[in-house]
Amino acid sequence: MKQIIHTEKAPKAIGPYSQAVKAGNTLYISGQVPINPETGKIVEGGITEQTEQVMQNISAILNEAGYSFKEVVKSTCLLSDMSNFAAMNEVYGKYYSENPPARAAFAVKELPLGVLIEIETIAVK
Repeated sequence: MKQIIHTEKAPKAIGPYSQAVKAGNTLYISGQVPINPETGKIVEGGITEQTEQVMQNISAILNEAGYSFKEVVKSTCLLSDMSNFAAMNEVYGKYYSENPPARAAFAVKELPLGVLIEIETIAVK
């Protein structure tokens, strides 16, 4: 049985998808972009600021579903430019200081709204 997860503490979906879906003990979080949920706008700054906002959005969804970063088993990081990898990794690493999840990170031609990063997440209890 699937359960739709939604919180006002993360950006609203910008298309026909849910912020997250829980199926059994697994939580699938849609790709999060660096939109500040309070303003509905992309955060100002570069990859560091954008990655921080994405991780805060993921945190809000995890919390709404009763999960934490400790239960994340897989992340996929989409970057607009691989030259941003090191700076993204530094911010990302603060959220996974112990037992980090499996991860893929790669550059794509373009991301929604012209952002620099998008991260999708899977967590399991």
